[in-house]
Amino acid sequence: MDRRFWVVVPAAGSARRMGAAVPKQYLPLAGRTVIEWSLAPFLAHARTAGIVVALSADDQRWSQTTLAGDAKIATTIGGSERMDSVLAGLRALQGRAAPDDWVLVHDAARPCLSAIDLDRLLTELDGDAAGGLLAAPVVDTLKRADEGGRVSQTVARDRLWRALTPQMFRYVVLQRALENAQAKAVAVTDEAQAVESLGLQPKLVAGDADNIKITLPEDLSRAERILRSRSAP
Repeated sequence: MDRRFWVVVPAAGSARRMGAAVPKQYLPLAGRTVIEWSLAPFLAHARTAGIVVALSADDQRWSQTTLAGDAKIATTIGGSERMDSVLAGLRALQGRAAPDDWVLVHDAARPCLSAIDLDRLLTELDGDAAGGLLAAPVVDTLKRADEGGRVSQTVARDRLWRALTPQMFRYVVLQRALENAQAKAVAVTDEAQAVESLGLQPKLVAGDADNIKITLPEDLSRAERILRSRSAP
């Protein structure tokens, strides 16, 4: 089924770990800002019904981007935590999104999502009862450290995955999951964790490990290499 979907992008965070003067989503990257790259696959997709970007209350940079006047994008004020911003985005869709519509949540600082991965996510989750997320299998050997910074255990990597975004859930399910977490003051690091608390098991959809999140300064140069390689003849 070619059902349209909605997109919520939490973009109210700061640049603490980047050590940058501006939030990381507004850093320059290969001729655009990070967030412009992050939203590009959704703006180009025919099934995107609309996008809500949750901004910081004191955001002064969104209006300077090429996205500010796009009719497909609405903004709202986010919160101090990720789930607060996602909930604000969901509430901004009230009256527009139907309860069983798909909502895709994507990181504002994840600029390397490919159209292939987006289509794979939509195809594999179409009709799924729980929803799911893009993820990449863990390939490195994992070590657990003790308090002194020495190896206390080698952790088996079998069936371990790195959670990526977008994460894709039904509007009503995602809203209920996040409102429950908020009411219980449970800190969830992604939407799938909140949905898991409802007793559901989100599906893992294999995605490209190049779908990186900009967290540290060196991530910018890696993202630029990825983006330029895709446009190279």
